[in-house]
Amino acid sequence: MENDTTAPQGSFASRIGSSDPQRADALPLSAATLDELAERIATTAMVIGIGESTRFSRETFGVRDQLFRRLVRRHGFRALALQDSAGVAARLDRYVQAGKGSAESALDGAWRPWRTAEMAATLEWIRAFNRDHPHDPVRIFGVKPVQAQPEDYDAVLDHVRESAPERWAEVASHLEPIRTAHRTDEHVQRARGMHPGRPFVDHARDALALIRSLPAVDRADDVLARMRLIVDFHARSVAGRGDYAGEAAVWADAIGEHRRRTGLRTVYWDGISHTSAAAVTSGLAPERGPQPSTGSLLRDRYGTGYVSVAIGFHHGDLGVVTVPEPAGDLMDAMLGQAEPAAHWLDLRPDPVRRRWNGPAKARVISGVYDPSRDAAEHIAVACLADAFDVLVHLRQVSPVRWLP
Repeated sequence: MENDTTAPQGSFASRIGSSDPQRADALPLSAATLDELAERIATTAMVIGIGESTRFSRETFGVRDQLFRRLVRRHGFRALALQDSAGVAARLDRYVQAGKGSAESALDGAWRPWRTAEMAATLEWIRAFNRDHPHDPVRIFGVKPVQAQPEDYDAVLDHVRESAPERWAEVASHLEPIRTAHRTDEHVQRARGMHPGRPFVDHARDALALIRSLPAVDRADDVLARMRLIVDFHARSVAGRGDYAGEAAVWADAIGEHRRRTGLRTVYWDGISHTSAAAVTSGLAPERGPQPSTGSLLRDRYGTGYVSVAIGFHHGDLGVVTVPEPAGDLMDAMLGQAEPAAHWLDLRPDPVRRRWNGPAKARVISGVYDPSRDAAEHIAVACLADAFDVLVHLRQVSPVRWLP
């Protein structure tokens, strides 16, 4: 039964259908109620996970951003953890500390979902805050280890061209196809039918073997180190691992270690499948059963000191895809019945928790989303009130604005 991603009879889904408690529980989303929400979640929190059901919506990002700003201004949160590599996040942190260059240029090598005008505006706001608070700044860090960047491929190919030009074409035949994953993730390429066929990690390993086969005089330690990073990048990708779960323990440890070193209260931005405070089952891979999330490990570590906020929506045009109204058994459909169109619910008070307690499914719109299989594009949790402390819901959304 634990692998079943449907909401069983007697769950909160069936109870809500008859009693319509959303009207009593939901608070309209406004500047004033966002102030209240920030105060509620900041009371006991050391780490707050704010997750979105999609990374493509201007409105869901806007709610997350406005909530983050309140946590910084009024409640002393001073660290922002992102799902990106330590190297990329260090570049973003340098921008918000020193202000050199622009927010857009700082995002050049970032994971594609961060390369938006909305994210640039967030960085500019953090930079302005830090300029006004030089002795109490906001810091940015990544939950992933240092990863390969496009310049690593250039360095390897430039070295081979100079030291072993007869091998350059062979090395390039492996590296040129796979460097495209830094623009569009390999698993997204597969979903869109644009993947060249061979697994990228296999190409990367072959390129590493070629570099290792060069005579010592033609092989530099720096080039070998860059090639190992390239192999690691593709091995750790969604396509390389063969699942969407991420590396929950690694990411949770990164957040915990940063807190241990700095003592900073932290906001963690990611998708709801990662920020959930309970294990999640992917609707695209139900046979795997519940998998630990970063948020579930943070809940184990911090107890109520970790707070999980989920931001979702009912329907809308995301630019990359138009998302239809959700199926009736999804949490998003039930929340979409409530008024007003934008609202939030705190599930922690006992009367509210009792009404919303039980198995649930929440729709997730990722880079591989396909409306034709909408029924499978979700995560399932054994208990909604364990997974999320607060639900924020928007009825209709529009697309983010991508940077060039």
